[in-house]
Formats: sequence, C-alpha cells, structure tokens
Amino acid sequence: MENKYISGRSTLSVALRTYPNKWMALGLLVLTASVVVTCNRNAEGISPTYRDLTEAVYASGNVYPRNEYTVTADANGILKQRLVNEGDTIRQDQLLFVLESATEDARRAAAATALRQSQANLQGNSPVLAELEAQVRNARVRLANDSINYARFQDLYRQNATSRAELERAELNYTLSRNNLRAQLNSLARTRDQLRLDVANNRSQLVSTVEAGRSTRVRSLVDGKVYEVYKDPGEVVRPGDQLALVGSGNQIYAQLAVDESDFGKIRVGQPVVIKTDVYADKVFNARVTKVYPKLNRTDQSFRVDAEFTGEKPDAYYGLTVEANIIVSQKQRVLTIPKSYVFGNDSVWIEQNGQKQKIRFVKGAENFDLVEVKSGLNEQTKLLANE
Repeated sequence: MENKYISGRSTLSVALRTYPNKWMALGLLVLTASVVVTCNRNAEGISPTYRDLTEAVYASGNVYPRNEYTVTADANGILKQRLVNEGDTIRQDQLLFVLESATEDARRAAAATALRQSQANLQGNSPVLAELEAQVRNARVRLANDSINYARFQDLYRQNATSRAELERAELNYTLSRNNLRAQLNSLARTRDQLRLDVANNRSQLVSTVEAGRSTRVRSLVDGKVYEVYKDPGEVVRPGDQLALVGSGNQIYAQLAVDESDFGKIRVGQPVVIKTDVYADKVFNARVTKVYPKLNRTDQSFRVDAEFTGEKPDAYYGLTVEANIIVSQKQRVLTIPKSYVFGNDSVWIEQNGQKQKIRFVKGAENFDLVEVKSGLNEQTKLLANE
C-alpha cells in the first residue's frame, strides 16, 4: 500500500502552533514546486525516505508605512481649515491645517508694540536719552566752572589773598563736579546698554510670537500619504492634540510577531513569504531586515520587521498579514512523517517481529515531516502510533 506526502517545500512548519490558514499552503505552492514522494508502506508500517525539506516559522502581523508619525498641534486655537483628507498624497512642507488663535494674535501685536517702543527709546530724539544727555551737559558746564574757580583760588592763595579754607572749599566743589560728570556719563552709558538689551529682548519676543503664530499653520514633515484625520473645522485644538496620522505612501514594511519558542531560529536576511486576505490570490516575497530583542509579555512574542523584495501590497495602514519565515532549506535529507513521532524524539519500529520504541536524533522539521539525523535508516520499518 502506498502513502503520498507533499514535500516540505509546500508545507512549512508552525512550531508549537496550529498550521496557518489554507491560503498559506496554497501560497507556498507559488514559492516552491511540490514534490510527491512515495513511501514504502505495507501493513506493518513505512520506512524513512530521502526528500527535500523546507523549515519555516509562522508569524502574523501588519503592514505599516515608513516615516510614520502623528501630526500634533503646537498652539491653542480653533481649527479653521482642514486641507487634507484620508488617502490624500502629500508633499513635505505642504500645509495641512490652519488654526485660528486670538491669543497668539494679541501676543504678536503686543510684542511688535514693545519692540517699536524700545527702538524709539534708543533713537537720538529719545526722551529718555535726551534727559540724560542734558544732565551730562550740565555736569560738564558745572565742572568747567568749578575748575576755573579752583584755579583762581589757587592763584589767590599763592598771593595770600584768600584763606586756606576758601581754597579747600573750591577744591571740594571741583572734585564733586568731576565725580558728578563721571556718574552722569556712566548713567548714560548704562541706559544706552539697557535700551539696546530691551530692543534685542523685544525683537526675540516678537520672533517667538511669530513662530508661535506659524504653529497655527501645520505642515507635513514628509512626502507621503494621509492615513487618518482626527479633527474637523470648528473644533478646539490645544498643544499636543493629534490632528492626523501620516507616513510614506510607497515605503512599507511588514511588522511581524514571532512566537517566543521560534524566535531563536530567526536571523536577518532570511526570506519571508507573506499573504493577506485583501489579496486572496497573491503571495508577496520579503526578507527579514530587523530583529528586536525585547519580548512582548502580552502575547509572548518578539517583533521582527520584513521588507518587501518584489511586488508590494498597496499602502493600507495596518493591513493584516500572515507569513512564513524560511529558516532552512535542505536538499535530499532522510525524513519521516511527523505523525509517526511521539513524545519529542521517539518512534515505534518493528524489530525481529516485535514492536519496539526507540529514540532518534531530529534535525529540521516542518508541519508534516521530520529530518532524521541519526538513529534510523531507509531499512527501518516504522509503525504507526496507536
């Protein structure tokens, strides 16, 4: 009696899981050719046979765009204009939303007024500087008079025409006038510096308010596609509010979840076969590009990213996919049906007319085949499990 098996090239393993949906088995027929192998089987059992064996790990996940980010508001206001809709193609720096904010307008006007006032205070006809400059002129005049008077009293004293006290009083007035002029000059210099600082600060404040005003005009950071819009015109918007979800429209990848028990087999560069219900008759090829080392404790899985290497699905955000990651492909290896294995590595065989349990060394395996590395040969008669 003959029993036929489809080779491992068309049925890939799902280690410690149930087999993928029917479409996966069909899809893998596109990837590799099926090989029908006839096992020698009689009433007592079958014998191991040589065939090609492909081992793969099942994964599920979703398709996401590259350069994905959430557009958020940086200002308070009311959404005045919504210039994009879901599915629209956008360019970098394209205007997406316009906010209306009376608060920002008032701040910008106040900053502009403060800048104009500080600039006027620094002009030559500034009342503030004019008063200080007048004080400096008065101090110069007083110093000049006191200097002349002090010199006159020095001459009189040398001629014994005045007292020592009068001379010292003239000297004191001269010293006070000189110190007063120095103080007035310092005051004028400090005031000019402060007015320059005020101009710089007010200009900076105006720039900040202008930038804040620009925050009411929200633009795209990438070339891509709008996947979702969260706000409509008339709604109140606050800083940090989400406005839209955007991302690359043509650069997409598959974000897959691999069971913890299979994760050790995954390596960057391994080929991946991907299928989705949206494209019932298509199989997409990809390769593993990144393996994340952090375990997701919610479903005991690891994240694996795969880039499409040929035809890609359309950029539907979050498109659900199922995949087989090819971890090994072996040519002509000794195999037995997985249904004949019990426990982890034991089979029943016929030996000297008796049914006997023995252990063997396993290699690669898929859903229905197991590689025999040692312990069995082509002459071994396997008995079915009872």
